[in-house]
Amino acid sequence: MTSVGIDAMEIWTGKLVLDLPNTFAPVKGEDPEKYTKGLGLHTSSFPDVYEDIVTMGANAAKKLMDRKGLTPADIGRIDVATESAFDNSKPVSTYIAGCLEQVYDGDFRHANKGERKFACIAGTQSLDDAYNWIKAGRNRGRAALVIATDTALYERGDPGEATQGAGAVAMLIDEDPDLVELSTEQGYGSMDETDFLKPNQQFPSVDGKRSMQVYLARMREALEDYESVAGRTHPDLFEYIPFHTPFPGMVRKAALLGFRHMTRDTDIEDDLESEIGRQPREEDFETWDDYEEAIRGYMDELKTTEQYRDWYGRVIEPTLDISSRVGNWYTGSVHIARLSALKAAADEGKDMTGKQLLVGSYGSGAQAEIHAERVQETWLDEIEAVDVDDQLAARTEISFDDYELIHDVHNHEKEIEVEEFTQPEAEFVFTGWGRMNERRYEYVERSCVADC
Repeated sequence: MTSVGIDAMEIWTGKLVLDLPNTFAPVKGEDPEKYTKGLGLHTSSFPDVYEDIVTMGANAAKKLMDRKGLTPADIGRIDVATESAFDNSKPVSTYIAGCLEQVYDGDFRHANKGERKFACIAGTQSLDDAYNWIKAGRNRGRAALVIATDTALYERGDPGEATQGAGAVAMLIDEDPDLVELSTEQGYGSMDETDFLKPNQQFPSVDGKRSMQVYLARMREALEDYESVAGRTHPDLFEYIPFHTPFPGMVRKAALLGFRHMTRDTDIEDDLESEIGRQPREEDFETWDDYEEAIRGYMDELKTTEQYRDWYGRVIEPTLDISSRVGNWYTGSVHIARLSALKAAADEGKDMTGKQLLVGSYGSGAQAEIHAERVQETWLDEIEAVDVDDQLAARTEISFDDYELIHDVHNHEKEIEVEEFTQPEAEFVFTGWGRMNERRYEYVERSCVADC
């Protein structure tokens, strides 16, 4: 059977950067370690005045298409996942296609275009849609372009403000992929929840404590469901486990829960028995509250063991590097976790061919999905071609006052004029509004300023 998966990926980060411990924390009167050690965040990316979800998505897609030598005729569908959409009817994919048609011969007239919404899991759902489309034989030999693009803003003063971020991930889904093959087996955990939502509003309403509980509960259910079709998981089966990463501190909790689940009734639990005992079993307790209290106690001890710390350092920590420097990208977050892991492997000279990833996606509202990915022989060439370090280093640092201005620029309810902080070059930019209040875009080879 022909394999289907991610052939290539590219990113585009917002071009501004806010230093959380040194710029954000002092103004807030907070300990910098609240961000670096607590949340696991150091800097956040923000879009410049002329950037938005369309420009970031289109720029990432163009980088991918240029690198792979593609034309519009090679693409049979464009799916955009976002929870930052600005139109209730016209999908972001049409805007991005229109941008790309400015620079390529041909058009996407016969490509299927759509927009996926299910909070942060929509990027993975778009991968699923593209996978199924190809497996069904409806692609006519063409590939799918999946773009996850978001500007994750909170109201100023909101507890989630420090986790903000902006960027896009573009992925090419095709047969015989060069990066990773997607597993047929998937697991889901889904419930009607109100942990995080935006009812006709730009900025989210969040129940932070509830959101963490829902995230962990749906992840556990998805893992159990995945095992029902793929067989038992074990920590040694997966080289890396990228999770949806709204902030790295949240992944610490999910990783501990996953490790406990995967080690139950295994050699690892046997090895740990003399140190922390065996995991509590529900049947040994009279009440559910007593069982949960025992589980919490066991996990507090588990996270201090050498076995867990070693596993976390090898399997989880490498997935968090990029997120710690860009903040939350909503639909793109789990996909930059994958990129971060494979980049770490490349930097270490690790041979990843044939190794497996276990990918845990999540979207509030709420749903989690677990699937596996097998790394392909040509993975290293693909990862080394992604210039993530160069992009992050090229960002322009902003002050707190600048941050407040750029936040207002991207607040849909405000109309303010602010000079751009950077100059666009060889990229798509937002240029203003059309006659029907649509957003307009152009490709700029080089921005002329001063006497250029």
